[in-house]
Amino acid sequence: MRVVIAEDLALLRDGLTRLLEAYEFEVVAAVDDAVKLGEALRTYEPDIAVVDVRMPPTFTDEGLRAAIAAREDRPGLPVLVLSQYVEQLYARELLGSGDGSVGYLLKDRVADVSTFVEAVRTVAAGGTVLDPEVVSTLIARAPTDSPVSRLTDREREVLGLMAEGRSNAAIAAALFVTEKAISKHTSNIFMKLDLDPDDDSNNRRVMAVIAYLQS
Repeated sequence: MRVVIAEDLALLRDGLTRLLEAYEFEVVAAVDDAVKLGEALRTYEPDIAVVDVRMPPTFTDEGLRAAIAAREDRPGLPVLVLSQYVEQLYARELLGSGDGSVGYLLKDRVADVSTFVEAVRTVAAGGTVLDPEVVSTLIARAPTDSPVSRLTDREREVLGLMAEGRSNAAIAAALFVTEKAISKHTSNIFMKLDLDPDDDSNNRRVMAVIAYLQS
């Protein structure tokens, strides 16, 4: 799997490169600013980009803007964003296209190697992964008239875990219930969010997470 990394801190950039290569990813470029990121994405057409939100020169949202522009040129380009803080607007903008294949992790999560590597694989495969702290923030800020408000407390809990990129089996294990029970909850979630029952299950999971994020 071909990866482009964009991170301005040399130590973290090198660490991400070594970590991914240890898990048999091919890092085709590791750059330190948004301009170089755009060039690398056009040149190498990677399977996924791992991008720091804040990059030179202003250290505000250059990385995110470059990622969004790249996805406009190449819809569905998998992008995993790394950020120091939970910033809801960034996650909403990245998911705004509805194409999926996006992730938003806090940088602290990189220290959990298995979680980070699994997130890269999930996003590259077309899934959506949100950091648990991002999920908690979104739950707290969801308006009462959003489609998500139709969900029961348990269904919101399931959707929150789904947003973290967990499978039904993993959600069942986390909540100490059967996978059959989780399948029932996910079906109810899809129905209450008015998602097309004829759509494939993976895409409905992505759309459910997007509805959750944009609530």
